[in-house]
Amino acid sequence: DDLKDCAKPDPLTPKCAPAHVIVAISGGDTSARTAEAIKLYKAGWAPQLLFSGAALDTSGPSNAEAMRSQALKAGVPDSAIILDTKATDTAHNASGVFALLQARDKRVILVTSPYHQRRASLEFQKVLGDAVTIINHPTPNDSSWGKHWWLSPYSWWLALSEGVKTLVVSVWR
Repeated sequence: DDLKDCAKPDPLTPKCAPAHVIVAISGGDTSARTAEAIKLYKAGWAPQLLFSGAALDTSGPSNAEAMRSQALKAGVPDSAIILDTKATDTAHNASGVFALLQARDKRVILVTSPYHQRRASLEFQKVLGDAVTIINHPTPNDSSWGKHWWLSPYSWWLALSEGVKTLVVSVWR
């Protein structure tokens, strides 16, 4: 599922119904992921934002805390923000979100980078199960994945590594 055919949240149209929470996971262009989650929140797609991600450098704030700071600066109230500061990879993002949601939410919008969306969705579906509908929503702008991604050696590396990781998740997890 995705929101591509939905101009705005519409409770009367199942495909375009609002979600319980918007989940943005850190990594890649974290700022773009956060900005997209904030945009969805402000458009009324969900009453809460959940930011997930630890920091590589544990002496500073986690990625989730940095995402929270970006959201607060954009006018999102602190009461609408949930943090998972411990997740170190996509599988941990999924298990951390599951622990925080307690499987109470039935509809989640998952925001990540375009190259990461498929694998992230598979990881989340495995952890959250069928009781939760995951609405995939990749960022439209990502510094690592542009319109002409195939012209960048780094983007090729991302595509190949994500392809391998997606295969591993699909077959072995």
